[in-house]
Amino acid sequence: MGLNGNEYLIFILIGLCIIIILFNLIILIKVKNDKLKDYKKDIEDFKFNQQTQFMNIQKSLSDDFSQLRENIIINITKYNEHTIKELLMSQNKMSQDLFNFKDNMQKDMYKLFENLNKNMNDNLEKMNERVDMRLNEGFEKTNKTFNNLLERLSKIDEAQRKIESLSTNIISLQDILTDKKSRGTFGEVQLKQILASIFGEHNTKIYETQKTLSNEKIADAVLYTPEPLGLICIDSKFPLENYKKMIDKNLTVVENHEAERFFKQDVKKHINDIREKYIIKNETADSAIMFVPAEAIFAEINAYHQDIIEYSQKSQVWIASPTTLMFLLTTVQVVLRNLERDKYSAVVHEELNKLGSEFKRYKDRWDKLSKNIDQVSRNVKELHTTSDKIEKHFDSISRVDLKDKEEIILVTNDEEEDNEKSSDQTDLS
Repeated sequence: MGLNGNEYLIFILIGLCIIIILFNLIILIKVKNDKLKDYKKDIEDFKFNQQTQFMNIQKSLSDDFSQLRENIIINITKYNEHTIKELLMSQNKMSQDLFNFKDNMQKDMYKLFENLNKNMNDNLEKMNERVDMRLNEGFEKTNKTFNNLLERLSKIDEAQRKIESLSTNIISLQDILTDKKSRGTFGEVQLKQILASIFGEHNTKIYETQKTLSNEKIADAVLYTPEPLGLICIDSKFPLENYKKMIDKNLTVVENHEAERFFKQDVKKHINDIREKYIIKNETADSAIMFVPAEAIFAEINAYHQDIIEYSQKSQVWIASPTTLMFLLTTVQVVLRNLERDKYSAVVHEELNKLGSEFKRYKDRWDKLSKNIDQVSRNVKELHTTSDKIEKHFDSISRVDLKDKEEIILVTNDEEEDNEKSSDQTDLS
């Protein structure tokens, strides 16, 4: 297909436009490249300048820092030297002050302890004299009590010998002790004799016989012991009939064993009766005593009937013979005496404390009186001096003329003024 003239012209114009545009683009690209090179060079120059300035600043800072460090080291060294000197001076001064304080304190303490020891020794000597006097009185009372106790023990030994002789023959008293009432009376009488031999007749502060309790039961005797025991009841029991059968050699072995079984029943029944009648809560002690007035029966129970002993201990009923009861009552008597002695010891200790307080008040009052006496003595001396001067003054007046008299008056006035000043200073001190 062929092109006409207009189309060909348009085509040429378009080509020219494209060439012009390309040419402009090439020129723009070249200009941009030139500008980029200029920018790059400017940036490199700026970078170089900045690096140069940074290196200069860094060098300057390094020099300043080195100088500052040297100055700081010098100042610290000077400060350390000054501080060390001040510390040494302070330490020396404190050591000297401490030494002086310690020396003065030791002197003061030594004087104080000397005075204290002197006062304490004087007080202790006086207290020892009083305590020795009180102790001597106490020893005299103790010796007297001990002698009384020895007399009591001799009486107890004599009574025990009599009781042993009675116990030896008690089994053979068949005609007298044929019934329970007679045996009960015998046991009560023997119990009363033992109590009287230990504590004396009618000593109701320690024991009573035929005591009625709150349950209307009558105990053969009661013993007043210190707490926590309290009231201990003693009842006499005499299981003789089955005991005689048990030891009778004329009976058969079967009969002896049967009598032994009844004997154990009798003793256990007596233990049960005493436990139920004479052990009362909040009134009597937690235990009671069964008095067996025959040593032979007591020895038989302890030697061959351990089950009865264990049963009585479990029931809190203690079996006692005349000998063991006397030993028990003697022990109670010693305990009561020790309690009484301890009570008096507490009273003596309290009186000694009161005596110490009174002695302290006496010392304080004596110190005040001594000061007053010293003051009065000084006043008397001053009065005596003044009276002597007045007497001399009158003598001088009677012996000399008027001129000498005036001189004497002047001298006397001066002396009196001096004495008044010294007296005022003494009063102030």
